[in-house]
Amino acid sequence: MVIPVINLTQPFTAILCLAAVICAIFLGHEIKRAVVPAIALIICLLLLVMHTLQLFVWTDTYIIYQKVLSISIVLDFGFVLMTYMSYLWIDDIEAKYRNKKSIDNSLDWFWNKVV
Repeated sequence: MVIPVINLTQPFTAILCLAAVICAIFLGHEIKRAVVPAIALIICLLLLVMHTLQLFVWTDTYIIYQKVLSISIVLDFGFVLMTYMSYLWIDDIEAKYRNKKSIDNSLDWFWNKVV
């Protein structure tokens, strides 16, 4: 079984993924729903798991892609961090808009300085 490699080291693919994540963040901000960046976060996590499995579990099949997969894993961590922070930010916006409790209020000091 061979899973295709999503090569994030190519600039066009990285820019396309970044544009998709930014669009998800913007959409979540506009409709004030944290579920949109949460979906982007889940997709980024699945991409990270897929690249990690390709690098460490199926090494004989993907040995020629070792450098590409290593760089892609680093970029995946960046996407996961960006989508997680945006999820927390939009969840805070949604909680204030709908007058309900936020999932995590530990970053209130950060949001007050950003916004």
